[in-house]
Formats: sequence, structure tokens, C-alpha cells
Amino acid sequence: MQMKENLTLLTDLYQLTMMQGYFEEGMKDKVVVFDMFYRKNPSNGGYAIAAGLQSVIDYIENLEFTDEDIAYLGSLNLFSEGFLNYLRDFKFTGEIYSVPEGTIIFPYEPILRVKAPIMEAQFVETAMLTFMNHQSLIATKSARVVWAAEGDAVMEFGLRRAQGADAGTYGARASVIAGCIGTSNVICGREFGIAVKGTHAHSWVMSFPSEIESFRAYARVFPNACTFLVDTYNTLEQGVPNAIKVFKEMQEAGIELKNYGIRLDSGDLAYLSKKARIMLDEAGFTDAFICASSDLDEYLITSLKHQGAKITVWGVGTKLITSEDWPAFGGVYKLSAETDDEGNFIPKIKLSDNPAKVTLPGLKKVYRIYDKATGKMKADLVTMEDETFTNDQPLRLFDYRAPWRQMKLKPNEYTLRELLIPIFVDGKCVYTSPEVMDIQAYCRKEMDSLWEENKRLDNPHTYPVDLSDNLYNLRKDLIAEFPKGTPEGPKEN
Repeated sequence: MQMKENLTLLTDLYQLTMMQGYFEEGMKDKVVVFDMFYRKNPSNGGYAIAAGLQSVIDYIENLEFTDEDIAYLGSLNLFSEGFLNYLRDFKFTGEIYSVPEGTIIFPYEPILRVKAPIMEAQFVETAMLTFMNHQSLIATKSARVVWAAEGDAVMEFGLRRAQGADAGTYGARASVIAGCIGTSNVICGREFGIAVKGTHAHSWVMSFPSEIESFRAYARVFPNACTFLVDTYNTLEQGVPNAIKVFKEMQEAGIELKNYGIRLDSGDLAYLSKKARIMLDEAGFTDAFICASSDLDEYLITSLKHQGAKITVWGVGTKLITSEDWPAFGGVYKLSAETDDEGNFIPKIKLSDNPAKVTLPGLKKVYRIYDKATGKMKADLVTMEDETFTNDQPLRLFDYRAPWRQMKLKPNEYTLRELLIPIFVDGKCVYTSPEVMDIQAYCRKEMDSLWEENKRLDNPHTYPVDLSDNLYNLRKDLIAEFPKGTPEGPKEN
């Protein structure tokens, strides 16, 4: 889906004021490196799913300041004529490396890296974070819901509760990347080649003189996709019996029943689904599915599963498309290196009284390490960009926050994969995004390679993200260069 509107001004004002500062200070040609990463898994889970890269690509490819943009910025009385004239020919000329959409990601490791002149690298921050943060959040929430469904079909039904049209559409795309079989969002289906799903509303039933007449009418119109919403009046006394009666009438008329069933949208879903299953089976409709909706999320689905609910199709809306329990992803974008006067990269680090906000310096890459025998993920290793690791050597991994915690791998008992791949080189896109369903297949393989202990909803196992010796020592040395106290506060003991 190509951006159809000019999103160049989808940015924070301070990006532009900093750009003018760089421009006026003669720094516009300084090349820098920024890393995008996040610090905490959504919902206190054990992983996240990367999504939003296609939106980043569309944005970068369509990046330009129009005459209207320049006129508006001029009206703010903040920017010089020289800077505004510079913006007329502004475009992205640098490089972007990123993990592919659908990749499992973890806190603190770079998931996207930008190397570009400082004005370009600074300006693209806000929009890229907007795309990646939102879509990665919804993909992660969806992956948790799909995991809770234990192989049952999950449909995304959240458009009407999404925070706006883009959130509904791109959120639905992210949900399908993470394993939903389709969406109720028709424009999402058209733009991204995704299956669209849906039945009918209570208003359909209420628009007819009786419930059974509404079911008969729906069966006439959609004989090959016949799902009846059975809880408008009385689910077990009326709704399910009426559905069964119409199913029998369809059989008697010689209509082959396929892709058919009932939907429950209220009440005790465990109790109602078990009773409805008995009724359907006794009537001979053992292949009729039971779909449920009604404010579902991964926790309620898990509970219903434990109660023996006979639901095999889940329509999940509000709590998925809004990630109700965890409303923001928290991705950040931090400077990690800059060039000196000779063009050499100088590593940069951000320090903080909050240890979680201390960054990883330098130009980096990420290796994912797999157990060769099982294909399961063992750890991620963040290294300097010029380091090379091969699986024919022993490998020592350690937690850089607790270096005594170590893992030693023998040669040829593990495999390696670099996660960051080139997306833009010299300002040109060199990557073609797969179709959404192909991304979904890739994401499914990613999830299959993750241990079940990392997937569980409560108290998941923490996946190791470790540093190479070179990166660990660089970080330690840079921290040591700064004084341990300030005039406003005590020195550390």
C-alpha cells in the first residue's frame, strides 16, 4: 500500500529546529548512526514481533518538502530563508538496515539502523518510530492471542474500536503478519491481499419479523458462507435451535453445507459453547464451527480453553487492535556513532541515572544463534559491525549486565544468522517487501523457533541478548570516561 498523502511533515517540531541548528552550524554533511530499539516487551511478555517496515519504506521513498510545506514552515517565523531553501531539495541519501517484518525481537538490540548525514538521520526519527512502534505493538499483541488460541483460527475484528483509520488498517495488517487468518477491514483486505471475514450483526436479526426468518434470508443470500449470530434473543432456547432448523432446511434443499456455523457474542461463552456443541452434534452437524467474539484477549481465550469451551474460531476486536493492556510499544531512536573530520566513526553513548537508559555505542550488527540440533533460538549477540563470527569456533556468551552469567557453545553445535539486512543504500531502496501472507509464513517459522517458555503469558523466560567482548569493553570504557558525580549530586560509592 503506497502512501497517498504527503507525510513529510509527520514529525515533531524539534526535528526541524535541530536540523536548522545543524545547518547553521555547518554540520549538515556530518554522517551519523542512529539505532532504533526498545527496552521492555509489551504486556511483560517474553518477546516482540517487528512490523511497520513497509510503512517506513513508503515514507522514505515519498519524502519531499512541497511548496505548501515550505510556505507553512515559513509562516511559523522560526526558520531562516537559507534553511527553507535547503529543504526544497531535501531527500534521504543514506542507508537503512532493518530486521524483516515478522522477525522476533528483544529489548535493547538494534532492530533498525540508520547511517546518513545528520540532518537526514535526525529528521526521519519521528515518522519511523510512529510506524514501527504502533505496528510492532499490534503484531506482538496478536501473536500472544494466536498463541493462546492453540491452533484455532483467529480473526481480527477491531476496526470500529481502533484509534483512527490508519491504526485500524495497519493494525489489521500487523495482526495478520502475526498469525490472524483474516480481518473484517475491507480496505486492508484490498490493499494488502488479506482475506476479509465477517458474518452479520444483531441488527440484521432485529430487522426481520422473527429470528428464523432472518437466518433463512441470510442462508438464501450466502449459502456457502453461512454463520448465524445466535444470541440476539435467547441463545439456547431460540438462537441455536433456529440455526439448526435452517441448516436442516438447507440440507433438504440439496445445498451442501460448508464453511458454516454459529457465532456467540455475549453471555458465558464456555457454558454456551459446550451446550451449543452438544445440540449441533446431536442434530448431525458435527462439522459446524462455533465462533466467539465479545471483548476477547489472550487471557480470556486461555481461560475459556481451560474451561473446556467448544470454540474453534475466535473473533478478536477491541483488546487486540488497541493492545488494551499495553498501549504503547516504547521504541526509541538513539545516536550511537558520528564521523570525525577524517571520516572515521566515533562511538557515542548516552548515560543516565536510570541504568536501563544507558545505550550501546558504535556501529553494530546482531547475530541470532540457533541450536543446530533443534533449530531453536538460543541467544542474540550484538557485536561491532566489523566483527565476524562463524560456527566453527567455540562461542562464549555472557549477560553484559551480569557478566558472571555465561553460556559456552561448542563448534558446529550452533548456527548463526545476521538479523539486520539492507533496506536503503545510498538513498535507494534495495529491498522488496514480501506479500503479507508470505510475511505471516516467515513469522510462523520465527515463532516455531522460539521456546515455549519464552511464549507463556505469565512470567516468561528471559531470552538472552548478549554483547561481544569488543562491544562490552567499548561500552565499559566510554562509561569510565565520564565523571561519576555532578555538582548537583553525590558521587557514587
